[in-house]
Amino acid sequence: MTATSSTFDIVEYYTGLINDDPSISPPVAAVGSLVRLIELQHATTMLEFMMITRSACDKLKSATHQSISLSAGCDVFLKQMSRLSHTQSVEECRAALIRAGTEFVQNAGRCRSSVAEFGSPFVQDEQTILVHSYSRVVMGLLERAVKQNKRFQVYVTESRPDQSGLRAANELIAMGVPCEVILDAAVGYVMEKVDMVLVGAEGVVESGGLINKIGTYQLAIIAQAAKKPFYALAESFKFVRLYPLSQYDLPTYRSDVLAFKEKSEVDWPNELVRSNPTLDYTPPGFIT
Repeated sequence: MTATSSTFDIVEYYTGLINDDPSISPPVAAVGSLVRLIELQHATTMLEFMMITRSACDKLKSATHQSISLSAGCDVFLKQMSRLSHTQSVEECRAALIRAGTEFVQNAGRCRSSVAEFGSPFVQDEQTILVHSYSRVVMGLLERAVKQNKRFQVYVTESRPDQSGLRAANELIAMGVPCEVILDAAVGYVMEKVDMVLVGAEGVVESGGLINKIGTYQLAIIAQAAKKPFYALAESFKFVRLYPLSQYDLPTYRSDVLAFKEKSEVDWPNELVRSNPTLDYTPPGFIT
């Protein structure tokens, strides 16, 4: 990479941000990584500057298994770069992008707080809420409701295969919220006891539908059948330029996922992770 610091690895830097700060979301970490990249690069022409930045975005997207929300962050950064590149020199564009990217990272937490502020009136005393997997935005909303002295209880899906629902349950217990972890297959069983369903989003597509952790779609179907409100919470920077018509239009779709294969003496726990989808698409008609 001729125009950047030869020692800078954007994937390693991104991974470090995610590991060092559990509260940071992939799109915010992506923008932070791109800011660091352009601080170190030494492009002399606008074309070279843009090529290096786009190449770094492609590298980030290809290095992650779930690239939807990360792609949203990259797209926000690239859109800003494209806008600035028409009116400024390379150095002016670099400085403006660093300022804008740094401000974006610093204000990301405020976006989550704004969602919590607008969403907290939906949480009422004595409610039973069902949440799926782990979502920083959903947890922020529930934490705000706890600080408002609201009394409620929560069912949390285990969320296989990574069991991310256990993280949500541990945080809820630390807040003093009564909660119960349920099997993903048990959502229909508990739905009658639930007052509403809350989910986050990896991305919000142009139709208004959601891309989120696998299991969100079936949860939405069951909620609609049971006439329970199904709410999705997401920051505005998670809006992505996608228009899927089915599960198989997602960028993460692989034709070999869930394909029948000849197997003998299979290691099923590892096979489960390798051969199953991690995200699904929920059409807007299922969202309250």
